[in-house]
Amino acid sequence: MSPIEPLPKRPFDSTGIEVGCVGLGCSPFGHAYGSPNEDAAIAAVQEAFRQGVNFFDVAPFYAAGDAEKLLGRALKGLPRSQIIVATKVGKYKAGEPEDFSAERVTQSVHESLERLQLEYIDVIQCHDIESAKDMKQIVTETIPALQKLKKQGLVRFIGITGLPLDIYTYVLDRVPVGSVDCILSYCHNNLSDNTLVELLPYLKEKRVAVISASFSSMGLLTQKGPPAWHPAPKNMQAAARKAAALCEEKGTDLAKIAIKEFVRTPGIAVHLMGMCTPEEVLYDTQVVREALGLVPNPKEALENEVLQEVKELLKPHLNTTWKTGRSDNRTP
Repeated sequence: MSPIEPLPKRPFDSTGIEVGCVGLGCSPFGHAYGSPNEDAAIAAVQEAFRQGVNFFDVAPFYAAGDAEKLLGRALKGLPRSQIIVATKVGKYKAGEPEDFSAERVTQSVHESLERLQLEYIDVIQCHDIESAKDMKQIVTETIPALQKLKKQGLVRFIGITGLPLDIYTYVLDRVPVGSVDCILSYCHNNLSDNTLVELLPYLKEKRVAVISASFSSMGLLTQKGPPAWHPAPKNMQAAARKAAALCEEKGTDLAKIAIKEFVRTPGIAVHLMGMCTPEEVLYDTQVVREALGLVPNPKEALENEVLQEVKELLKPHLNTTWKTGRSDNRTP
């Protein structure tokens, strides 16, 4: 087999580690987009590592811990010192209330270590903190509890995740610089919403690494279209369907166009992509290489033309978002 030029690595801000510019998001391992084939998912993780992906993101909430177990099996045989494993605390099972208490997040870390079959977790993240009963708890209880686990060597870095962008300023303005090492933002760095870009200078000032997820806005920007549960307004979904039809007519693919726009955003440490088969890994990493100019793209002129047309179709709905979490955690 011919040697592969690994995807480029980037600094994970001030942590001192380097991460591949693409990370593997394991939410598809948790049945949100259909039931995964376990053998294919394991092969996807191993192929991703071969392509230069070293960041793997999962959560207890994905299939109530089964996604963590699957990732743990998939990581067997990979050199531990060369991979970055990220998981989360706060959300555990569908239908159960979130729990960000010090006792529960500490217990959750130990549970994740067992499911992942690891001795330590590289990145532990507070999961969708807009769902917390009180955002103050994240600052005064959850993060301090995770810092204790960090001192014990059970976790290396601490992060926060969620949809509304103002949750990041809320927390980061209330903790010392260095208390939070990274944030994971989704659905705000793609063709339908680019508002994350406005926050990047602030995050850099806070010395926080940025993980960006959901280039397709949870399936919205794909030929197949979003799952039935997708929260985007109907008119926005209709515009995305028109964009997909345009791409098909022009002989290209909406997801491919979306990936290219996603990975070209500067200031992002990791572009997280859900891939659950080795074929998806090979396709997506090839698209990333084309987008970054690492390999030639025979369709570049056509795709650049289609990109502009897609942007025009989506323009009336640009930066449309939706509400998540508790109403008292939202900025009026």
